[in-house]
Amino acid sequence: MKRWLSAAAFFTILAAVWEILVQIGVWPHVLIPPPSEVVRYLVRAVSDHTLLDSSHITLRRLVLGYSAGLVIGLPLGLLNARFKVLQDTLGLVALGLQTLPSVCWVPLALLWFGQTEHAMFFIVIMGTVWSVMLATDTGVRNVPPLYARAAQTMGSRGLHTWLKVILPASLPFIVSGMKQGWAFAWRSLMAAEIYVTILTGFGLGHLLHYGRELHAMDQVIGIMLVIIGIGLLADKILFSPIERFLHRRWGTARH
Repeated sequence: MKRWLSAAAFFTILAAVWEILVQIGVWPHVLIPPPSEVVRYLVRAVSDHTLLDSSHITLRRLVLGYSAGLVIGLPLGLLNARFKVLQDTLGLVALGLQTLPSVCWVPLALLWFGQTEHAMFFIVIMGTVWSVMLATDTGVRNVPPLYARAAQTMGSRGLHTWLKVILPASLPFIVSGMKQGWAFAWRSLMAAEIYVTILTGFGLGHLLHYGRELHAMDQVIGIMLVIIGIGLLADKILFSPIERFLHRRWGTARH
């Protein structure tokens, strides 16, 4: 509780300082509006359902693309950790593609799929799958060999060792990779929504883009804050509790 109160006090002071600096003219009002204007925009966007509808569309795209990335990336990571030939080939490709900024996939997606949902879906998958694959590979490699040897002395062999020993022991690292993949998917989707304009639904990235086009800085900063807030909620509500549980379960938690 104290941590939440401290965080609330910090952000309240930060907003107050921001408001004062804008009002006394330290920052140009046109380029950096005061928090009061940003809040008024957010209230209007919520009241006319613009913000809620856009958030729903964006989260739907994110969940679908991220889920597909997990379905592809997790098995590839396990196979990459198991077979040396994949480490030297597919692993190298994944490492290179992970360093590629998400926005670089946009021209390719537009040429292949046009201004469609499929283009956004493709960009989110490409932003997710490689980081998840590499994190899974790293997690499996970080499992102490003693675990597998101990299981083998009790009769475990082959697939049983992988499913019952290695995979569960690597779960803390895999979940960390899933969280990293979520962050990459989030960034990829924002790049997709900013550059891919479709009529099937306007997401948060579109609101950010149109705010820039209209020079509505209250809208730009407001949507940026919403994006940050959604990312923090996903981490605190979904990933962090699972990470803590798994690290406690396997004795890797920091005390």
